[in-house]
Amino acid sequence: MGARVVRMFRNFNLENRIEREISKEKPRSAPRHQLTQPTSTGQNDANTFSAEVSGAVHQKNDPLLLNLKSVFVESKDKAAGPVKSRKDLSADGGAKTRPIKFTLPNDSQGLANVQNIPHGKLTITEALKALGSHQNQPQTWTSQKISEEYSLNLKETNSLLEFFVPFQIQIIPPQTAKVKQLKGS
Repeated sequence: MGARVVRMFRNFNLENRIEREISKEKPRSAPRHQLTQPTSTGQNDANTFSAEVSGAVHQKNDPLLLNLKSVFVESKDKAAGPVKSRKDLSADGGAKTRPIKFTLPNDSQGLANVQNIPHGKLTITEALKALGSHQNQPQTWTSQKISEEYSLNLKETNSLLEFFVPFQIQIIPPQTAKVKQLKGS
């Protein structure tokens, strides 16, 4: 019911209101800046202005050129050459790789298509094998031996052995003998 009343007031005398708005004088545009304002001669001044600007842009500026020549940027990077993508490394054989040391019998991680591993990298199965060997025999499998065996950085191997413990199970005994237990029904 309310929508009908609103529609009646909105459409009341619509044609007259439209006619008044159309017959009003149009608003004037904002004044232009002096440099972009066309003069009485017309288009010739605009062309000369654009020619002057383009000439200034393409003109040699000797002081700026000397400043540019005095700037020297030296970049030092740890990498010896340009960065290569994985495709480039595998195609030209430039990257040092090593064969896989250990795989699971049924290939549960889907590593069947991996033949060579870059130096400093491990597969999941190799990492688990190395960590398990170190945990079972820490005197035999030291961080030095693991880093040599798998071509890893010694610092990274020490961090791996210190912070990643895969098979550590801790059973926390109850604090008191008087622990409430659920009664079986």
